[in-house]
Amino acid sequence: MPLRTPDAVITRPETLNAFMRGVYLWMSAGLAVTALLAYATIQAFTPQELFQYRYILFGLIIAELLLVVAISAAINRMSAFTATALFLLYSALNGVTIAPILLIYTSESVFQAFLTAAGMFGAMSVYGMVTKRDLTGMGSFMMMGLFGIIIAMIVNMFVQSSQLSLGISILGVFIFLGLTAYDTQQLRIMGESAPADDAAAVQRGTILGALKLYLDFINIFLFLLRLIGDRR
Repeated sequence: MPLRTPDAVITRPETLNAFMRGVYLWMSAGLAVTALLAYATIQAFTPQELFQYRYILFGLIIAELLLVVAISAAINRMSAFTATALFLLYSALNGVTIAPILLIYTSESVFQAFLTAAGMFGAMSVYGMVTKRDLTGMGSFMMMGLFGIIIAMIVNMFVQSSQLSLGISILGVFIFLGLTAYDTQQLRIMGESAPADDAAAVQRGTILGALKLYLDFINIFLFLLRLIGDRR
């Protein structure tokens, strides 16, 4: 008598497709919220007013960092609703805090950087989905590079070197492109083992995945903007 194939094996491709579709949909929703809040902030305040409120902006940046840590560390203890709400709150705060950066550059530069970032992100995410190569080593290397550019950015706050700033922007683009491929592969693995009968766990996983890819995309965009953007 032939053995019956387990249902989990039969539904695995469908579960993976649903999981990744949820990741990209929530990532897109987060980007839309960020764009909306950035536009609203730019329309509501002048550059001078935003400079006056810089301490509030610094406070919002700290709140963003805490939200990322909270979502990443406690995702499995949150309800799906709480995880989703915190992700959208983070996206909204990020829209407010990047508005002053967008004001520095022309709208044409912002649009060009966004399209370029979208194309590069899409290519690397597809690569992470389809490649058979284990990207774990590359992911570890990119994380070390990330810590390096964070240190370099802190140093550059004091030395104000244009050459160092250029190098940071170039390295930043490549590092987050590499992380995009790595994160996508890790999400593919997560989606392949996602419990099809636990909707809440799948939703929490899609939110965590959306946050990771959202951060990759935003950083690619911002580093590209610094690299190729025309200032006002």
